[in-house]
Parts: sequence; C-alpha cells; structure tokens
Amino acid sequence: MKRLALIVLAIAAFACTEKHIRTISPEADIVMARLQQAAGNNQFFFGQEDFPFYGHSWEYEEGRSDVKEVCGDYPAVLGCDLGHIELGNDKNLDGVPFDVMRKAITDHFRAGGIVTISWHARNPLTSSNAWDVSDNTVVASVLEGGSHYDLFQTWLDKVAVFLDSLRMEDGTRIPVIFRPWHEHTGSWFWWGRKLCSSQEYIALWKMTVDYMRNRGLDNLIIAYSPNYGGLDREAYMERYPGDDYVDLLGLDAYGDGQEFLDMLRNELSMVAQLGKEHKKAIALTECGMGGLGNPLWFTQILLKATEGHPVSYALVWRNAPDYLMPMHIFAPYPGHASEQDFVAFYQDSRTLFLND
Repeated sequence: MKRLALIVLAIAAFACTEKHIRTISPEADIVMARLQQAAGNNQFFFGQEDFPFYGHSWEYEEGRSDVKEVCGDYPAVLGCDLGHIELGNDKNLDGVPFDVMRKAITDHFRAGGIVTISWHARNPLTSSNAWDVSDNTVVASVLEGGSHYDLFQTWLDKVAVFLDSLRMEDGTRIPVIFRPWHEHTGSWFWWGRKLCSSQEYIALWKMTVDYMRNRGLDNLIIAYSPNYGGLDREAYMERYPGDDYVDLLGLDAYGDGQEFLDMLRNELSMVAQLGKEHKKAIALTECGMGGLGNPLWFTQILLKATEGHPVSYALVWRNAPDYLMPMHIFAPYPGHASEQDFVAFYQDSRTLFLND
C-alpha cells in the first residue's frame, strides 16, 4: 500500500527510537516521526527545490508545478533557499520574493507537506557570492573575536526572523528541516573543506544552531549534508558537530551512470549505518542530474540508488525557466523525454508525493 500509516503510529514508532536531549515542537516531532516511518516502510518522500515558483516555461502561476503536470501530484517536500536574506533584500538569490516563499511554505505545510530550507549566504568578507573561495579566512572572520563577527550576527538575526515568521494562523511555528553549511566536504563554498579548519567549521555550525535555539526556534530539524564522492566514515564525520547539533544525516549527490550509482549506493550504505548508530534519520538532501539527459534517471538511478537503504526523502534541484538557464532542469515537464519514466517512478510503491 502506497499511503503512509497514520501519523499516530509514526509518532509511536519514533518515540521508541530516540529520546530527545533538547525540546522540539510537537509539529517538528511529527515530521521527524514521518521521516522515520517512511524509511521504515522502505519508502521515501520525493521533493523538489522551488517547485511552486517557476518551471521550465513559466514563473509565478498559482497552482502550477512541472512535476504535477507530469504525474498529477505535487512533490511531498518543498525546498527553499534564504540566500540574500542576510542583505535585507526582499528576494532571494534566485529572485523568489520572501513573502511569496513564506506563503508557499505555509500552503505546503497546510496541505500536509514537508519543508526544507538551505542558506547560500554571501561571502561576508569579500561581499561576493557563496561560491567565492578566494579567501580561506572567511569562516574565522565571522567567529567570535573575528573581524566580521558583529556583521554576521546581524545575518543570523535576519535568518532567525524569517524562520520565526513561518507560522500558522494560530501562531504555531511550521516545522522546517534547516540545512546550513551544506556540501562542506567540497571546496566550492566559502565554508568548504579547504577554506577552513575542522574546528572552525564546527564552531560556525554550533554558533548558527545555538543562535536559532536561543531565539526559541524549536521548530527546526537540523540536517547535516556533506557532498558525496569518495566519502568514508572518517571523511563523513570529520566535521560532525555532535549529536546534540544534528537531527538528520544527509548526502548531496548529483550524477548519472553506473559508476555514480555504485558509489552512491556505497556511500548511502555508510550513511545508513551511521544513522543507525547515532539514531538519526537519513536523506538524499540534494540529488539529481543536471539537464536530465538520461530519460530513465528516476527509475534506473534514483530508485536503484535508494533500494534497500532507509532514505527518508530525496530532493531534486529546481527547474529554472528555459530563457534563464536552459540546462537547469532536474525534474520532467510535459513533453520531456523522461516523462514516462517519471510516471513509473511516481507509481512505484516506494515513492511518496504530497497526496501520500
């Protein structure tokens, strides 16, 4: 049966697996239970970045989604990014207005969906984007005692204000899988492996999470998400900030082909073992194939990669409008070569969409 069991059963299942050291909201606890329950049923929630905002040929048309127009249902997980909120801008780095994002998050949660948020913060030392890796002292500069510590505290405040604003009509905070400082095992962001020491990275992580908790944000599920590729246990855990600072173990993985599939399965097996040891849910926190050139990617890569592993959700990246980034497609749209394969993926008993 494709549909999940009652949430009441999910909460009971989760309560048996982990005793929380810290207090989290009942709503966040339910989301964590749903993730565990899905994985326990050999199922996973499918998600996509920015799916309500635009697609391959449209922007900001209420109710649209490339995925829905292919399979008849929305992704279960909505991914959003807060990049540029630190600047006080009214739109994020991809041009999504934060007011529109807030409404979409509220609507998605009200419909039963799950929300995850990342933050591609600009480089506070150079004032360039998150991918500016020209200076290896950026993380040190934002830590306590650093030259940009005070500035960075104002950035954290802007993030906290937005996260706190995600509320239902009765004031209940919407639970969010918050995924800061991701893909740190690579070196393409200013917080990457070659740009700071392990101690500096962990200090950045703890400062960020402590700031949010001190603001009373008990609705956050904190996700740790290294980048796939040659990871063993030691490399995956090298910059792990500790169980008190992480709720979910993730992996970001983009690629195609047999070599990619074999490596991804091997690393998911490793993450699954770590999840069992640390009593954490695991997920493919980002995944996909840029341009989606393999028309069988969803059934022959994603389904096979996750088979036998307790992956709770898999989030593919966005479908950017063709006139902006013609190869920035990670899910099918009507008429795309992978359309039929995606329908088969949707119909598979292991995949969960919004109506599930």
